Amino acid sequence: MKKYLVLYLSSVPASDQMSKASPEQAKAGMDAWMAWANKAGKAIVDLGAPLGNPIKVSAASVGSSDSKVAGFSILQGESSEGTAALLKDHPHHRAPGSSIEVFEFLPMPGIPQK
Repeated sequence: MKKYLVLYLSSVPASDQMSKASPEQAKAGMDAWMAWANKAGKAIVDLGAPLGNPIKVSAASVGSSDSKVAGFSILQGESSEGTAALLKDHPHHRAPGSSIEVFEFLPMPGIPQK
């Protein structure tokens, strides 16, 4: 099976989304995520987490970043198409300005695969 890094992108930072949600909205959001996770089942390697406070690191500097990445998951599957199909009805799509990007983990030369 192949592994995939799933990045959840949003025009609104995850910290803003969480701080502005009522307890009922937060529970409904988590319930939707858990329903999706139950459907995805063994495809989930790591459900992931929301992300915040991005910084940009280069050889010359460290500073703030305007990254739209709001969270991540790690999934596994036979193909990127199958993984994408699993994400079509993901609850992240309910947020305005949201999208999901999927990256296949590629083997590193000379390092045994797990």
